[in-house]
Amino acid sequence: MSAPMPTQTASTAKRTPPAPAALNCVEVVPCIRGENSSVGGAENQYFVTPETRMESQSRLLLVHGSVVNAELTWSAQKPLADRFEIVAPNRRGFPPGPEVEHVDFEDEAVWLDPFVEPGTHLVGHSYGGVIALLAAARHPEELRSLTVIEPPAFGVARGIPTADEFMARVENHWTNGPRDPGEFLRGFLSLVGSSTPTGNFTPELLQGARTLMVERPPSEAVIPCDELARAQFPKLVVSGGHSAAFEAVCDVLTERLGAERAVLPGAGHSVQRLGEPINELLAGFVERAED
Repeated sequence: MSAPMPTQTASTAKRTPPAPAALNCVEVVPCIRGENSSVGGAENQYFVTPETRMESQSRLLLVHGSVVNAELTWSAQKPLADRFEIVAPNRRGFPPGPEVEHVDFEDEAVWLDPFVEPGTHLVGHSYGGVIALLAAARHPEELRSLTVIEPPAFGVARGIPTADEFMARVENHWTNGPRDPGEFLRGFLSLVGSSTPTGNFTPELLQGARTLMVERPPSEAVIPCDELARAQFPKLVVSGGHSAAFEAVCDVLTERLGAERAVLPGAGHSVQRLGEPINELLAGFVERAED
């Protein structure tokens, strides 16, 4: 399947210790870093490309959003391991790690610091997109590029009717919605335009639902748009063409950051699940940023 042509507008990097080496892998797809795996009760895990490529390939740091962890969020991006080093950490509160009492996008941006190395291409989806925007402002000299996929940074779109109406519906769901995690999750997925699994939710999804319920509302995020616009790395804003509210946020971010813009319909809010179309978009954007 060939990638559809995205709509675009014209686009306008503290060194941290390197992450530990990966296990030796024979698979083409990424492997699990053993020191941070689910084996032995470790709290997080993330997949990376085989060790032999880690010093020679461009580095993609993928930040997942709500409900599911990195492995599920970015499973369709594993083919990119043929071309890039991929680092996809599981954020706190998500399987196989323990549950948490509160999630704050500002704390998560700080937590991401050790994963950012010079030359990193940062990619964030949904709540992870808000985290990525804040993290990018913390590392303007280290980043090589920034991509955000439908970040719910609705604060930047206040005053736009579709965004205001959506924020009111979300606030009502958090205030008056069901307290059962499964039912809360069903309502949330419907709100944001993600598909709802049939049958009973797995324990992992229910943990993700409980983590979702204790998130600080992303609409409260103050995105440093002027600071990001001054940063020299290129920016890309991607949406799924399914929600006027998300399109409004992405349009505002595009204008204020001086970013490229792409719309890839077909997977609702979970644009990354399209696989090849967004993979080719990301690969092309990253390769241009390396030039």
